Amino acid sequence: QVQLVESGERLAQAGGSLRLSCAASGRTFSTYAMGWFRQTPGKEREFVAAISWTADSTYYADSVKGRFTMSRDNAKNTVYLQMNSLKQEDTAVYYCAASRGYFGETAYEYDYWGQGTQVTVSS
Repeated sequence: QVQLVESGERLAQAGGSLRLSCAASGRTFSTYAMGWFRQTPGKEREFVAAISWTADSTYYADSVKGRFTMSRDNAKNTVYLQMNSLKQEDTAVYYCAASRGYFGETAYEYDYWGQGTQVTVSS
């Protein structure tokens, strides 16, 4: 069982930056690939970024490529999402997720989810 808790600054102006963190419980964090997803009201959960078990591979949605960077610190059981050049359309609830055997963009392949944190980007 893995518990995930998202945290970080949640308000920014367009063009600004935010960094989200996701802390995981347990001693097997390094065996999980991790992902970030986001969701707005009335829409399906959308893939944002993923990082492999050892952080040697990352994968981004086209909508955030070049602006967002995902990283992980296995010693701290934490993943991060650095969000730069924010746009109003980045406003959403952001979720981190963990997968034991999958690295990619498909939400249902992830085994554990955080509770989500609201990110709001104003004009």
